[in-house]
Amino acid sequence: MAWSFSKKIKIIPGVQLNLNKSGLSTAIAIKDASMTFGRIFSAEVHKITNQNLQGVKEAIILAHQQRKELKHDILSFHTALGTSKFKRILSYLLLYGLIFKHVPKNLTADIAAQEDAINQTKAALENCYVSLEVDFDSEIKGKYDNLVNAFKKLATSHKIWDITSAHFQDRVIARSSASTIVNKQEVKFSLRSIPDMRSNYEALYFQNANGADLYCYPSFIIVYSNETDFAIIGIDEINLQQRAVRFTETEAVPADSKVIDKTWAKVNKNGTPDKRFNGNYQIPIVRYGEIRLSTPTGLNEEYEFSNDESAEEFGNVFKEYQIAIKRSKTYSMSGKGVL
Repeated sequence: MAWSFSKKIKIIPGVQLNLNKSGLSTAIAIKDASMTFGRIFSAEVHKITNQNLQGVKEAIILAHQQRKELKHDILSFHTALGTSKFKRILSYLLLYGLIFKHVPKNLTADIAAQEDAINQTKAALENCYVSLEVDFDSEIKGKYDNLVNAFKKLATSHKIWDITSAHFQDRVIARSSASTIVNKQEVKFSLRSIPDMRSNYEALYFQNANGADLYCYPSFIIVYSNETDFAIIGIDEINLQQRAVRFTETEAVPADSKVIDKTWAKVNKNGTPDKRFNGNYQIPIVRYGEIRLSTPTGLNEEYEFSNDESAEEFGNVFKEYQIAIKRSKTYSMSGKGVL
């Protein structure tokens, strides 16, 4: 019996965003071709998802599941191909292929079919993703471009930290000028997209040191742990708070930070050096930028930036864009028999 394969490929729904003054709509359709103290982290992603964006999430999950199946199929086809090639060689080595000529002939046909199946499946895999299309009007597009430019500038900060926890300390006991101790880890910001979505607009990527990363698309944010564990929330839901903070820097001061004052490693309550400590030395107080992102459903992330001016600019531009989105906020979710 000749080797053959058959697989039904589901068409992945596309996501169409229309952002204009008359309203914001998200359509799912098939196309023909203040400081928070304690630990600082977000709730589990399944508790954060905006139900109005559930269709987008389901489309992404479908794309991932199908990509996983197609990758498995390709491996299986390669295994079958290797077996067929081995059998054909063996038929000649053991001579029976010279006697029963239909044996290598059939194996050659199987090899051709398996190679074709691999090529077809690779082509299907290449097109198995959620296509995100965005239709901006000129005014909102201008504000979005400003947001992207401000983010790119913010991403070039010499240091970006994810604040993972914060707690009070007794300044008198610690003999320190700092009343708050923070734990933070250095992270990176960049432009990138999740694996199962493609768009002309790459997401604003916020790396997270102790939880799901954030991918900010034009009208929603994907809180992404992995291919199957993620949440989607609307940009209009985000509460962004930005402020400048004083930080007693005991390590090297980043080149793009401003030293605004000095203190002592061991200091009295009135700010003078504590002379009981030998070798007491001055340390800088710098101004960093801080951005906090939160939602009522459980998102809770804080970042600190060595360049406070870039943080302030991004915070202002984000709020301007968010206002534009809220003014046009009318989600219309429509599924066309795809899930």
